[in-house]
Amino acid sequence: MLLAPLAFAVPAAAQSKVNIEQNFADSLIPLPKEDLAVSGGFYVPAYSSVAMSQGKLRVDFSVTLSVHNASETQPLVIKRIAYFDTAGKQVESYLKTPVALRPLATVSIFIPTDDVRGGTGANFLVDWAATGEIAEPVVEALMVGGIANAHYAFISQGRPTRTATKK
Repeated sequence: MLLAPLAFAVPAAAQSKVNIEQNFADSLIPLPKEDLAVSGGFYVPAYSSVAMSQGKLRVDFSVTLSVHNASETQPLVIKRIAYFDTAGKQVESYLKTPVALRPLATVSIFIPTDDVRGGTGANFLVDWAATGEIAEPVVEALMVGGIANAHYAFISQGRPTRTATKK
């Protein structure tokens, strides 16, 4: 784990894109042909860096965002996964087109420890939809990191920003 002055550089690892369709092919199914009658969104706080020692040092964390389809029977369409930095500027967009997640399946986005572009107030926005009534997805960020022999892991739960049903 790196301890460094609070400055944020863009590491080479940050340049790699996650290919959800390729990495999670077993979790995905074809998009439903029916209209998407229900939609919603989540805001998920994430912490790729945490300030320490009166703000003079930082500890960097890896971040894993997981989107779980909590429905046993219905596919969940994920329309957007976007990552934002402390200032609210979009850092990355992880979907080129919507994907459909199998019942009870999960997709994840991993941000390595050396990608500190998000900073201390990073966050994700996840937009989803379904063809009808569905269990609300579970969206969480897991942060893992450490200093010397001390290791830390904590979860940040997504908060619904909206749910809408077409009339």
